[in-house]
Amino acid sequence: MQAWTQHLLDILSLPEYGLSTVFLISFISATLLPMGSEPAVLGLIKLNPSLFWPTILVATAGNTLGGAVDWWMGYGANKVMNKYQDSRSHGWAARWLEKLGPKACLLAWLPIVGDPLCAVAGWLKLPFWPCLAYMCVGKFLRYLSMTGGLVWLFPSFFAAGFSMH
Repeated sequence: MQAWTQHLLDILSLPEYGLSTVFLISFISATLLPMGSEPAVLGLIKLNPSLFWPTILVATAGNTLGGAVDWWMGYGANKVMNKYQDSRSHGWAARWLEKLGPKACLLAWLPIVGDPLCAVAGWLKLPFWPCLAYMCVGKFLRYLSMTGGLVWLFPSFFAAGFSMH
């Protein structure tokens, strides 16, 4: 078991498999599992500043696909809705999401509520492709602003000669 675990860690190590690791971690962190992808994103950019844009795009893709999985899980769980249909909080959340529609998925980047939001969008059978597009935009803006902001605030932390071009 220990050899298998070490092999998995070797495969996922950032220096050799950086973008695939960022993709996998971003995907997993967008599901309902409590995990953040930001340390992997920042770690890879610190190790290889020339990968700034590829890292942002790969993290966005992985996180968006994870949001799509949440949407489908919610869609499949639609039958459970009948059980909780009369609760007060469910009614408020459902009305709010139905009013905003797929645009609510722009908030999929938010901690704690973002991933369940994607699931509830599927649960309410909001249109998949518009929801996915809004998820993608929100998640891209999160990664870009978070990573770009940290690079700007702490330039000495990142390698000399860093360029976002």
